[in-house]
Amino acid sequence: MAKNIQALIALLVLIAGITWSVQGTRPYVDLNKEVPVNEFSTARAFNHVQALAQQPHYVGSAAHSHARNYIVDQLESLGLLIEMQEGFTLNKTGTLVRSQNILARIAGKGEGPALLLMSHYDSAMHSSPGASDAASGVATILEAIRAYRASGNVPDNDIILLFTDAEELGLNGAELFVKEHPWAADVGLALNFESRGSGGNSFMLLETNGGNKALIDLFTEAEVPYPVTNSLAYSVYKMLPNDTDLTVLREQRNINGLNFAFIDDHFDYHTATDIPENLDARTLAHQGSYLMPLLKYSASAPLSSLNSEEDVLFFDIPGLNLVTYPYSWIFPLLFISLLLLLAVIIFGILKKKLKVKPILKGFMPLLLSLFMAGLAGYFFWEFALWFYPQYQEMEHGFTYNGYWYLAAIIFLALAICLYVYHRFRKPQNTHELLVAPLILWWIISALAAVYLKGAAYFVIPLMFGIVQLFILILDLKWKLILLAFLSLPAIFILMPFILSFPVALGLKMLFLSAVLVVLLFVLLWPIFGALRSNQLFGFVNFVIFIGLFLVAHFQSEFNEARPRPNSLVYVADKDRNIATWNTYDAGLDTFTAAYFEDAEAAQQEYWFGSKNGSSFSKTAPAPQIMLPAPYISVQKASNEAEGEDVYHVKIAPNREINRIALFADKTINFKSFKANGLEAGYLQPGQSELHVHKNRWWDQLLSYYAVSKDTLRLEMTVEEGLQPEITLLEGSYDLFENPQLQVPARDEAMIPRPFVLNDAIVVKKTFILK
Repeated sequence: MAKNIQALIALLVLIAGITWSVQGTRPYVDLNKEVPVNEFSTARAFNHVQALAQQPHYVGSAAHSHARNYIVDQLESLGLLIEMQEGFTLNKTGTLVRSQNILARIAGKGEGPALLLMSHYDSAMHSSPGASDAASGVATILEAIRAYRASGNVPDNDIILLFTDAEELGLNGAELFVKEHPWAADVGLALNFESRGSGGNSFMLLETNGGNKALIDLFTEAEVPYPVTNSLAYSVYKMLPNDTDLTVLREQRNINGLNFAFIDDHFDYHTATDIPENLDARTLAHQGSYLMPLLKYSASAPLSSLNSEEDVLFFDIPGLNLVTYPYSWIFPLLFISLLLLLAVIIFGILKKKLKVKPILKGFMPLLLSLFMAGLAGYFFWEFALWFYPQYQEMEHGFTYNGYWYLAAIIFLALAICLYVYHRFRKPQNTHELLVAPLILWWIISALAAVYLKGAAYFVIPLMFGIVQLFILILDLKWKLILLAFLSLPAIFILMPFILSFPVALGLKMLFLSAVLVVLLFVLLWPIFGALRSNQLFGFVNFVIFIGLFLVAHFQSEFNEARPRPNSLVYVADKDRNIATWNTYDAGLDTFTAAYFEDAEAAQQEYWFGSKNGSSFSKTAPAPQIMLPAPYISVQKASNEAEGEDVYHVKIAPNREINRIALFADKTINFKSFKANGLEAGYLQPGQSELHVHKNRWWDQLLSYYAVSKDTLRLEMTVEEGLQPEITLLEGSYDLFENPQLQVPARDEAMIPRPFVLNDAIVVKKTFILK
């Protein structure tokens, strides 16, 4: 076979591998196809999403009650007995709320631990309909249980259904369940369904206090058809503060579990665009493809032995199940890979196919490509932020046209690699240029083995790369096609990270995707090195980069399909007797400009917490309106202990509100602090002495979400003679409904800014404990 034809086939294998790594990870779905009643139907699940996500259903809203009633009705239609759990919880960060959990239980034939299926039914404050987060999770469970019962199966293990409340506020519903409900003691395994976007692959992440082997074994034995997960993501997840309801179960009850969540189209997360129409049907089908086999298997599998001391490495290959091996193999495989690499290099030198000097020169294109691609990725996004300042309004850090930028940077990095390696390529030196990348990959694998064990499976593409080097030295007849197939493991392992990091962490991570493209390219170099026109191929990639950038440019403006997030907050300071308009926006638009003609740079001492630490950017005078301040009563106890002062505080709203936040200088530590009779726990029990009230790290004391006009009752103990000043912020989401302010509605090309207190009227009032 001619070399050109081999090269073409090899390229097609690489393209097919990349395409399969992106498209072959989820089931395809036809919403119009008739599905048997005993099987999971994405269309039926989608009907639940549409019913639940007609409007925002955050805690305390009328729609929240409607969502709760809908879930109860659906469970009762399945013949299940419903139990409601209601009560206050105060979590470790000082969030107080009265949650209302929905529970049901299917009795099993055996007496072993129960299987828990869970998702939350509240949407994010205050403007998100929550179609993905997490009506999709609720719908997945409702449809899976319906199909399971229709099949006539009777489980060996009890199956508990838990739809938690107030997850978006601070995982309070899950905390209420594990602390106060007797069923929590029965749970052996929990399956939790979540979302941080509206599409893409659903990713499985573990929650366990011990080793992961038993959970991975169970997951593998369930024969999930489209597993998407890996131990590197699991290791990174454990280091990040992105908790779910399942985290509470693990920390407080040592319950093992599996999370299933998707993150693509991250710009919909917690926004007014999280509507049923934007939820990807394939993603919903993927959630169902996890739950049905796991439900059938775990309903009868023993769940009493999921605690494990052993950890395993794992990663998925599209179309296959998980590849797993124990941590005990990490250093032996690392040692074997080093021996193999040295053996092949020595073999090549002895065969006079490798020379030391060209091998050392191979580090130049490698390091130059890494440096140039990383730098290009970094400054590319910095340029985009400068040229398109409207991107700063996207709290997510991932723009509506972000996928075009991601694709552009991939092709730019490829263009850089092809051009740089073309400059260093000489006749018959492809194999010599491969040695430096393999050495670098061994160093990466060694660092992972020591510092990030979940990534130690990166030794696998290294192993295949060593085999590629050996084949190049032998110069086999069909080498290009063989080399292409040997490159597939590197594609399957690295492509998910190239595509997911900027989505999950924001487009500021484009530089990391560019670096990963280089690390993948050098493992594919044996194929590219066989091409005669690398320089031309690099130019084509650069032209594609320009084309993708232009496509992104023409989609850079906000419109009805890509609405602009903006913000407006009215603050009445009762201490200073002034009122102000405030915004978080970096730039003004037609909605906000009228309020900030005399704007100043905002300076705020205390404010409601937000996901990204956002604060006001501009403030301007506002008209004062009739707005009642909350009732605040401070009483000093008469029987306090020596050296202590005890205060009883009552706070009662005099209007309909949604939130109260209390602040005091973080240098003031309280000896005790009770809110509605509850005390918060330590931030990291057994690891840190930080406590939101007793050993404080921030100014916020309490964040209370008012379901009604319940009186907030506080009992605070401080050092004798200490008289802390406490700032109270009382917020309501009724800016547009207030007849005195007459704020006009946004046009259809705008949405409320997410993750911050927005569209709100806030009253500020201070009081002193004395």
